[in-house]
Amino acid sequence: MLSSVSLTLNPGETVVLLGTNGNGKSTLINCIAGLLRPQRGEIVATMDGQDHVLVGKSADDIARLGISLVPEGRRLFPRMTVKENLMLGANRKDARGAIEDNLAYCFDAFPVLKERPKQLAGSMSGGEQQMLALARALMSSPKILLIDEPSVGLAPIYVARMIDKIQELKERFRLTILMAEQNFRQASRIADRGYVLVHGSIVFEGASRADLIDNDIVRKLYLGL
Repeated sequence: MLSSVSLTLNPGETVVLLGTNGNGKSTLINCIAGLLRPQRGEIVATMDGQDHVLVGKSADDIARLGISLVPEGRRLFPRMTVKENLMLGANRKDARGAIEDNLAYCFDAFPVLKERPKQLAGSMSGGEQQMLALARALMSSPKILLIDEPSVGLAPIYVARMIDKIQELKERFRLTILMAEQNFRQASRIADRGYVLVHGSIVFEGASRADLIDNDIVRKLYLGL
């Protein structure tokens, strides 16, 4: 349960949402994406100079605004092919005219997807599925990207590569990113700043990566200091 949570995501930032399991990271991400409806409070997204109140909107309506989610656990369609999963991500009206360009970029960014467009998503490794989930989100030509626990279930080498790829894609598509992540050492490499959630409340807001590293809660929970 979330309580008195207040955060800001500025254009072009990568903001990390830190917290161990059960502290509300996914709940907050899902509220923003429209998968959960808060009992009270307000979520506002400013897109192209216009404010949009997200509470009360469906997940489809929020996605149409240009807010895309890479969910925890990937949530792919396992009996559909790589390309079919990617094309589902291009359903947003503003993305339809950019399908070929976005598909070409996704294939360039993730060569394994280009090599296996007809492979069933469910038969891929965890790392490959995470690549596909991220690429599917990019197919919607998003402006804001919500990423929930991209490192879950991945070997350390894949975690580092995935974090690097997120930074690369952010710069290429000029994205604004909110990323929920437990792996502080990896997430902090690309984060501009961040928040720490404990028992559903924000207990610390770091104005920079250095602020996060110097915080006692972060040092205890994530750095073992």
